[in-house]
Amino acid sequence: MSRRADLDLSRRNLYLCTPIRDDLPAFAAAAIKGGVDIIQLREKTAEARMIIRHAKVIRKIANDFGVPFFINDRPDIALEVEADGVHVGQGDVDVELVRRILPEALVGLSTHSPAELAESLSKKVDYISAGPIVPTPTKPGRNGTGLGYAEQAAALSPRPVFVTGAVQPSAIPELVNHGVRHFVVVRYLTESADPYHAARQLRNAIDEALGS
Repeated sequence: MSRRADLDLSRRNLYLCTPIRDDLPAFAAAAIKGGVDIIQLREKTAEARMIIRHAKVIRKIANDFGVPFFINDRPDIALEVEADGVHVGQGDVDVELVRRILPEALVGLSTHSPAELAESLSKKVDYISAGPIVPTPTKPGRNGTGLGYAEQAAALSPRPVFVTGAVQPSAIPELVNHGVRHFVVVRYLTESADPYHAARQLRNAIDEALGS
């Protein structure tokens, strides 16, 4: 966790969440080379030993590129693999427990409503996610929050707000017009036959919209 001081999330805009896949090392490297600057291993079904095995590989790739590496839900696994941080949802491990297990880690928290946003303001997190702004298969059964919530979260949170749901190049300008500066991508990259090119398209769209 010693890299924490070097990992300023406010300057990072493109956050990839990926499950375990057969080509995970090559996929992760291609996405990072294309413009991804944060990566999270989000695996809901595999056993811990398999997650740990793949996480160690991705952690090394992320470290080599200077990209923060997060584990979803599991501070115990993050501790084991020396991840940079943990992302938790509203029904997962409490942020305070994560802090006790990993006092120096980066911690992210999902929010889906104004009430959850308000509660997040008092929690010791480094960023929040807001959304999904539209329904998505990666969050089955959850309704979209709409652009209004993303705009509200970006305006009120003193921490970086990463918006989830339908992030693709064509959506970036409108999201930026609503105050969004940070983006979580899943399917646009995980379903792409060319993750480097897809990530580069996203990065170019973000840079153009933000005037970078």
